[in-house]
Amino acid sequence: MNLKIADRMKDYEEGIFQLLNEKKEEVEKKGKKVYNLSVGTPDFSTDPHIMEAVIKAAQNSDNYKYALKMIPELVEAVIRRFDERYHVTLSENEVTDVYGSQEGIAHIGLCLCNPGDVVLVPNPGYPIFSIGPSLASADVRTYDLIEENNYLPDLEKLDEELLEKVKFMIVSYPLNPVCSIAPDSFYEKLIPWAQKHHIIILHDNAYSDIIYDGHVGKSILQFPDAKENCIEFYSLSKSFNYTGARVGFLVGNEYLVQSFKKLRSQIDYGTFLPVQYGAVAALNGPDEGVKRRCEEYQKRRDALCGGLRSIGWNIPDSQGSMFAWGKIPEGYTDDVAFVMELLERSGVLCTPGSSFGSLGKGHVRFALTMPVEQINEAVRAVQASGMIQK
Repeated sequence: MNLKIADRMKDYEEGIFQLLNEKKEEVEKKGKKVYNLSVGTPDFSTDPHIMEAVIKAAQNSDNYKYALKMIPELVEAVIRRFDERYHVTLSENEVTDVYGSQEGIAHIGLCLCNPGDVVLVPNPGYPIFSIGPSLASADVRTYDLIEENNYLPDLEKLDEELLEKVKFMIVSYPLNPVCSIAPDSFYEKLIPWAQKHHIIILHDNAYSDIIYDGHVGKSILQFPDAKENCIEFYSLSKSFNYTGARVGFLVGNEYLVQSFKKLRSQIDYGTFLPVQYGAVAALNGPDEGVKRRCEEYQKRRDALCGGLRSIGWNIPDSQGSMFAWGKIPEGYTDDVAFVMELLERSGVLCTPGSSFGSLGKGHVRFALTMPVEQINEAVRAVQASGMIQK
């Protein structure tokens, strides 16, 4: 029998993280210690008051029924969070929940796009930015992000004829993988520019609570007239270490939020109620844990980036997110081959930049997912490998 699957599946080959994991296991079998700085899974504990809220809710048998929608307490908590944290006023109709930003970005193209509509995504950029619109048969085009322009898109250089066909554009700062932030002036320019071209702006706001050196993370909705054409995904995964619970929110333009809510009503029956109560506790609880983890991430940033620079590998300081990004050392040209050799010789595992787009070639991304002491060990292991020439 000749079984056939969708043509789109040819674009979804074995992921780089699976390949890296296989290589990691191979190295570990040889008895070598591996410092896994490849996958961005937070290693901090979830705050006790969040776990206690989940446990309490899970003990109520009524909470095992279909949720169908957000509980009122959670809607109120999101509205309060955006008011207090970002000084943004939201109405109930400008908020809906998702199973984390990843799921939301995977599905939102089905709501916004007809087949063939153009969607602009960053290069380098997180893979789901391209995969999501492709599932909706959109025409996915990339815009370049280069270090010389501080990893900001050059809006003036985008083709005017193409812009007339663009349905939406994905923007994200701090941006995974390049770890850069955007100044207020960028958003102040982006929003009216997009309105002129009738483009929806989708802002992925996953890391606004993990920003360094005194900078303050923003919501795109803080800027004038943003609600006319902007929506934003907000996640509890990284700020609150609520990753496995899978809960996030789409906020912003009411028409777009409600349209997406209608689409998702055909896909699922609502977020598990104990997870929702945990999210309420996170959003309404103290922010000391969020701030403390940000401080710890910055210490790790300093240990990794500063440590690698001290041995001759010029990795610039990450401005935000739980990652660091930089070029592979002089003398190397293939980032994938370099990552594999680095793992083999030092035990340090990072992610090749080419897995984030063509402009990621020649770069690597590190996840700041180990304590400072272990990061210091990893730096010494890289130095001992002899791969870095100072």
